[in-house]
Amino acid sequence: MRRAEFAIEWALFACALVSVGTTAGIILVLTVETLAFLREVPIAEFLFGTEWTPLFATPRFGVLPLVAGTVLVSAIAMLVALPMGLLSAVYLSEYAPPRLRRTVKPVLEILAGVPTVVYGYFALLFVTPLLQRVIPGLAGFNALGPGIVMGIMILPLVSSLSEDAMQAVPRGLREGSYALGASRMQTSLRVVVPAALSGITAACILAVSRAIGETMIVAIAAGQQPRLTWNPLVPIETMTAYIVQVSLGDTPQGTIEYRTIFAVGMLLFLGTFLLNLASAWLRERFREVYG
Repeated sequence: MRRAEFAIEWALFACALVSVGTTAGIILVLTVETLAFLREVPIAEFLFGTEWTPLFATPRFGVLPLVAGTVLVSAIAMLVALPMGLLSAVYLSEYAPPRLRRTVKPVLEILAGVPTVVYGYFALLFVTPLLQRVIPGLAGFNALGPGIVMGIMILPLVSSLSEDAMQAVPRGLREGSYALGASRMQTSLRVVVPAALSGITAACILAVSRAIGETMIVAIAAGQQPRLTWNPLVPIETMTAYIVQVSLGDTPQGTIEYRTIFAVGMLLFLGTFLLNLASAWLRERFREVYG
């Protein structure tokens, strides 16, 4: 019996070690290749340069156009996902009958299981032509269509996690609010949502991280043209789309052009890591306030 428990304990430890080792290996590879890249390109030029043409005859290595494209598409996605996700979470948690909730929530979560390449072609072949009827100046490749579709893709993430956080609010808080004469809307917005704010905030930041790291939608429908702009009607390129572009091309390994994908990947990794830290900090802070 003790041998079996010992074996199970070491098996679980090995599984945890594989996870930690994989993360450490990713960080090591990114760090080594990024440092090799920064030996040839000044870090100030990389972080603050406004031209990104590493594959041209006269290369420029300013990553700001890729950062701007990533932030632009992610912002559009969050403008779609946050209002719709939070409103649907409030409805499912506070208004929907139990039977309807058990039916609607799994159907909503099906959106998260659709392959992202399907969303990419949906943005390119359906959403963008539809938007062009309303916005005549919209380019065939743009940031608006992929941003909207990405918002639809991450909507179940915001809705499901926020609804779970609201369901975890003690029933006594709702009953106390009703006893004081509050309506269902007042109870939902002034009692339940603030009490579940830690979970809602974590869901939103997790959705932002998911949007920043999305690849196929922007690679297919955004245009792969790095430009420093906040105009959602023109083609742009994100950090993930650039990594795909170079990884599938004929760029020789070991060259500075090839190492750009690791430098961009490290910047992407640091961005999502900081967002996860912010999510954990906000969750703990609001848990202390409302817990």
